[in-house]
Amino acid sequence: MPPTLTDVARTAGVALSTASRAFSDPDRLGAATRRRILAAAQELGYVPRSAEPAPQASGTATVAAVVPDIANPVFSRFVKAAQARGRESHTTVVVADTDYDQDRERETIRGLRARVDGIVVHSSRLDGAEVLDLCGSTPSVLINREVAGGDCVIADAGEGLRQTIDHLDALGHRRIAYVQGRSDSWSNQHRVGLVRRLADEYGLELDLLGWHTETVDGGTAAAARVLATGATAAVAHNDLVALGLLAGVRTLGVRVPDDLSVVGSDDIPFAALSDPGLSSIATPMDRAGTLACEILRRATAERAAPRVVRLPTHLVVRGTTGPAPVRAGDGALEVTP
Repeated sequence: MPPTLTDVARTAGVALSTASRAFSDPDRLGAATRRRILAAAQELGYVPRSAEPAPQASGTATVAAVVPDIANPVFSRFVKAAQARGRESHTTVVVADTDYDQDRERETIRGLRARVDGIVVHSSRLDGAEVLDLCGSTPSVLINREVAGGDCVIADAGEGLRQTIDHLDALGHRRIAYVQGRSDSWSNQHRVGLVRRLADEYGLELDLLGWHTETVDGGTAAAARVLATGATAAVAHNDLVALGLLAGVRTLGVRVPDDLSVVGSDDIPFAALSDPGLSSIATPMDRAGTLACEILRRATAERAAPRVVRLPTHLVVRGTTGPAPVRAGDGALEVTP
């Protein structure tokens, strides 16, 4: 028997009338109460009657896409896909760039929520629950952030990272360095947990390098530290970091992939154009942009229980990965001053 609104109210610890307002009149509820009810509905798989079937929304809507850095090809690719889907459904997608600044992100969401019909927040630097509270009753979708009670679209790094570790293990690499992104990145924390478990599963040594800016400069700065670990392969938080790492180790006299294999993440267009081509974990940001608009389009027409959509990732092998080199002594590469 499918769950009922009574089940949702009981799980959330609220009255039936309060649970009903979360779907029919959410502005009358406090943010914490509304989020608790939606989280319960999500957990139980509750589908409001009003969501069957979904009515067709009409007219023109405006959606805000909040991203940390529009110059990053990952976010620009997402925005272009969202805008393309928006044109098909008469939705205008406007962009707000928060420059990885938490305070700016708060101010941006507060300023937008009463002026738009929906908000998409990509790779938020804030706690997920805070993002939902800031959006209030304005329909919202979080990209690459999972939080109970919110609509979320996640590029699931699990399969892509598993393929990466399996690939490096098959090439004979026994020690791997992981170059982290920023400390306030949910994606970074998620990937670190995954790569730790995978390294243990495959019996590999893992050197976890400290946080770096998620840019080419961040990767270049990490190059000497990666080489000092003695790792024969490095996995970077994203492709920009990986491209910077390639430039940094090359400056230090290291050959890729002869001396060091490198893998990035996101598979941006520049990955295939680098020399050698960058092996990278492909993330479906185009699909995420399309889905975000579709979810918000539905949310403006009806009140439905939130859901989490996980999109698969996979490894694209190019020229920056090869067999592990044979090293003598302590295994560390000699770094040219």
